[in-house]
Amino acid sequence: MSESEENLPSEPSHAHGGDVPAVRGHNEFADPGLPPHEHRRQDIDERAAKSSERTIAFLFLLSMLSTIGFIACFVVFPVDKIIYVFPFGHVSALNFSLGLTLGLALFCIGAGAVHWARTLMSDEEHAAERHPISAEPEVKAQVLADFAQGAKESGFGRRKLIRNTMFGALALVPLSGVVLLRDLGPLPGDKLRHTLWSKGKVLINQNTNKPLRPEDVPVGSLTFAMPEGLEENQERFQKEIAKAALMIIRLEPNDIKDKRERDWAHEGIVAFSKICTHVGCPISLYEQQTHHVLCPCHQSTFDLSDGARVIFGPAGHALPQLRISVNEEGNLIALGDFTEPVGPSFWERG
Repeated sequence: MSESEENLPSEPSHAHGGDVPAVRGHNEFADPGLPPHEHRRQDIDERAAKSSERTIAFLFLLSMLSTIGFIACFVVFPVDKIIYVFPFGHVSALNFSLGLTLGLALFCIGAGAVHWARTLMSDEEHAAERHPISAEPEVKAQVLADFAQGAKESGFGRRKLIRNTMFGALALVPLSGVVLLRDLGPLPGDKLRHTLWSKGKVLINQNTNKPLRPEDVPVGSLTFAMPEGLEENQERFQKEIAKAALMIIRLEPNDIKDKRERDWAHEGIVAFSKICTHVGCPISLYEQQTHHVLCPCHQSTFDLSDGARVIFGPAGHALPQLRISVNEEGNLIALGDFTEPVGPSFWERG
């Protein structure tokens, strides 16, 4: 044997038994095919099929009951009711009940559909060769025929109990969304048209919690006020101050352009709502030289020397003015409520 022959790799030896399978190609594998089809219990036992049918119908029925429960909870539970639920702690009774009932309604529809597909619909596997995206007319016809056959095998037309309860569940679930629209309706009544201000109510400085007097408001200053009797530690404070918050500004009487503003003022002291008429942000940026006040949210600008009319920005109308005067003790008081709703516009606003 030559030296070059000694360095060649030796061929594998098959002398010790066993045949080596032939290699079909570098990346080719034999098609294993589909395993033998195993019939489900429901395919061969009609009693099991009926049991599955009743289970699916029960899930759809439970979905309908949950939707009805959702509507009932929305009507029964007040917004401010708090309950203790382990392990979540103290939660809103309304939010918890709405989430629980709506979640159960949707889950039961999904669970019923999945159980239907797994136990009663046809589960035979069919292999088909890949074809071009644009199918031939024969293929399209075959697809439609297969769809019709699948619908037939699903038992949709034959199993009326499942079909009817599914339709009932699907028909009731959208009512949850319709009921939620109740909050967009005119349920507040006239609450948006009235605040805590009334004739004789003293203006309280929000910084000092003391009655405001004319001498406490120098020319060019900006002060925030709230109605007498409203305190920050009260449960209703946030709800009421959102409508009753005031800006108190003192102008030179000759600088006031609007006649009604001048008549409703006291010695140049004017009181306007602090709530922006765009989306309800609190206004707090005042420019003394121009008498303009700016909303920090979307830059709506109001001229406080001209009836607080809008001179820039998305706000739709002027800030409401509160008519004020002084009482016998020399404190600033309101002579009534706002004559128009404060804050953003709404469709019933006059």
